[in-house]
Amino acid sequence: MITCGGIQSNHCRATAVLGARLGLKVHLILRGEKPDVPEGNLLMDYLCGAEISYLSQAEWRGHEDYARELQVFYASGGRKAFFIPVGASDEVGLWGYIKASEELNQNFLDLKMEPEYIVTATGSGGTQGGLIVGTELLDMRSQVVAFNVSDDAAYFEKKIHEDVTLWKQRYNQEFDEDKMKIKTVEGYLGPGYGIAGPEIFDSIAELARSEGIFLDPVYTGKAFHGMVAELQKGDAGALSGAKNVVFIHTGGLFGVFPQQQNFRFG
Repeated sequence: MITCGGIQSNHCRATAVLGARLGLKVHLILRGEKPDVPEGNLLMDYLCGAEISYLSQAEWRGHEDYARELQVFYASGGRKAFFIPVGASDEVGLWGYIKASEELNQNFLDLKMEPEYIVTATGSGGTQGGLIVGTELLDMRSQVVAFNVSDDAAYFEKKIHEDVTLWKQRYNQEFDEDKMKIKTVEGYLGPGYGIAGPEIFDSIAELARSEGIFLDPVYTGKAFHGMVAELQKGDAGALSGAKNVVFIHTGGLFGVFPQQQNFRFG
């Protein structure tokens, strides 16, 4: 399996772990310079035996071309290599959170509760897109609201429509895209992808102290901080009329450690 992402990519680490469990070779293409000492997700990648190639920011534009070159290389040795795009966000990857929507729906039925909003971070669009399709297929009334940790709302609008169109074609699905409600809340990205301001680290620490739940500064920390801020705005916020809100924790604990110097204690 060949996939790609940032040096602290949760997706790449999950792929490396899956490869180790299934006995499949994993080759990761990571954006950035090779660090002297691997930390967090990158350390997990190495421990799981993944082979890693590093591309500079300038080289990253051609990362998919490089992945195809690797496929040809492995094929020349008689090995099939499957390429998974950034974040597994494509028509195949949509199935992950379509299935997760089914699990959520069953949980809501068991609890006799249907939240007004399902909140998630969105970085490459797959989680957001899968939840939107899944909730629509199940006629769930919950509105999926995503907080962007990269790009902007216009990008995710376009990306999700592209992925859903390909999903319909590939799997012969009947689905009305016009019914999709794509809501991406901007304003909590901060300085950029993977860069968080002090307010995000404070939110992460506060939730850890109060609930023993750990967020990360790249994805969940920003989305959770944004969710709380919007709830505090009441009906003037993006989560107006909220009585019950479900926050999707997409993982990322290992991403905390490489940024430990940004937390404030005492």
